[in-house]
Amino acid sequence: MSLYTTKAPVTITCNKRLAPYLEQEVRNLGFQIEEAFVTGVRVTASINECIRLNLNLYCASQVLYSLEKFQARNADEVYKHLLNIRWEEIIPDPGYFSVTSNVQNPTINNNMFANVRVKDAIVDRLREKRGTRPSTGSELAGTVIHLFWKNDDAEIFLDTAGDSLARHGYRKIPGRAPMLEALASATILAGQWNRKSPFINPMCGSGTLAIEAALIASNSRPGLFRDNYAFMHLQGYDEEVYYKEQDLLEEQIIDVPDLRIIATDYSDMAIINAKKNAVAAGVASLIEFDVCDFAETEVPVGEKGIFIVNPEYGDRLGNVDELEETYSRIGDFMKQKCGGYYGYVFTGNLELAKKIGLKAKRRIEFYNGTIDCRLLEYELYEGSRANKIPNLA
Repeated sequence: MSLYTTKAPVTITCNKRLAPYLEQEVRNLGFQIEEAFVTGVRVTASINECIRLNLNLYCASQVLYSLEKFQARNADEVYKHLLNIRWEEIIPDPGYFSVTSNVQNPTINNNMFANVRVKDAIVDRLREKRGTRPSTGSELAGTVIHLFWKNDDAEIFLDTAGDSLARHGYRKIPGRAPMLEALASATILAGQWNRKSPFINPMCGSGTLAIEAALIASNSRPGLFRDNYAFMHLQGYDEEVYYKEQDLLEEQIIDVPDLRIIATDYSDMAIINAKKNAVAAGVASLIEFDVCDFAETEVPVGEKGIFIVNPEYGDRLGNVDELEETYSRIGDFMKQKCGGYYGYVFTGNLELAKKIGLKAKRRIEFYNGTIDCRLLEYELYEGSRANKIPNLA
C-alpha cells in the first residue's frame, strides 16, 4: 500500500491568526475542512494530494500527514511505540531524516529530548532491518518526522513540506524587519481588494506586500519558487506526480490587463532590493516602483482600489515620538488623495494608530512574529461623501 495514494488525516499548519485565510485557500483547492483551529486546519488526503497543497498555499507553514495516533506517558513509551512503525517502508535506503516536535508533556522539559527518543526509535528499527545506520541531522533537507505530543496524547506525522512554506522562496534580500510572506498574503486576502483595481503600497521596504499582491492577482503560486520538499524524500516518490502539479502551476497563471501595483519608498536601496525580489518572483513587470516620500505616491484617480501601508511602529524600528507625525501624515494622505479607496494600515502600535485621525471600519487581528498587530481598515469616501469620513482629529 503506497503512502502516496493512501488517504489519512492531514494537518495543515499556519502562523497564529492566519487560519481563516488558510481555510479559505484549502477550500478553494477542493478539499473539505474537517476541523479548523487557531493554527491550522485538518483534512483527509493522500501524500499525492499533499503535493498539491504544498505547491499552492500562500498562508500555510507545514503539511503534516498522520501516520498514527497513540498514548504515551513518557519518552520511553514514545520510543517503544515508534519502534514498531515500518520505517523501512517510509525512509529511503540510504536515507537522511530529521525530527521536529511540538511537545507539552509534564515529563519533558526540553523538546530536544523527545526528538532524540524519536530519532533513536527510527535508527534502531532501520539498523535492525537494514543492517546500516541512517544519517540524521537538524537540517530539513530529507525525510522529516514530526511528533505532536500533548499530555498523554501523541501523534506522529510525516512533514511533507520540510522548510516552512510561510517563506515563499523568492525573497533574496529581506531588508529591515521584513514581513513574512505568508503574513503579507493573509493581510491581502483579509482585505477588500478585487485583484484588478489599483494596489498602492507606499513604504514598501523589500517589496513583500506588492510582490505578494502581484502573485495573488496573477494566480502565481509559491510552488513556482521552490524545488525541494520533504515529500521528495519518501520511499516510492514519483517525480512525475510533482512535475504534473508543477505544470498546472504554470498553466493557471493569468494575465490581468491594466493592473496597477504601485510601490514606493524613500530609500533608494530599498527600491533596488525590492526590484531584485520582484524579478526573482517573476512579477517585476506588474509593479511600478518609485523612490519618493510616501505622500508623493501616485494614487490613480477615478479608481476604487486599495491603499496599504506597513509603517514602523516603534517596537523593532523607529522612534515613537518621531512616528507620531508619520501616522498623522498617513491619515492626511488617505483623506486627501485616496477617496473611493479602502485604506489599510498594518501596525503593532494602536497608540500610534490614533494619530491617523480616522475611525477604522474593521480591526483585523494578526501577529508579526510575537508582536500583537492589527490591520486597520478604513473606508475612504469620495466626492460629496468626503465629509462623511469619520474624523477623530
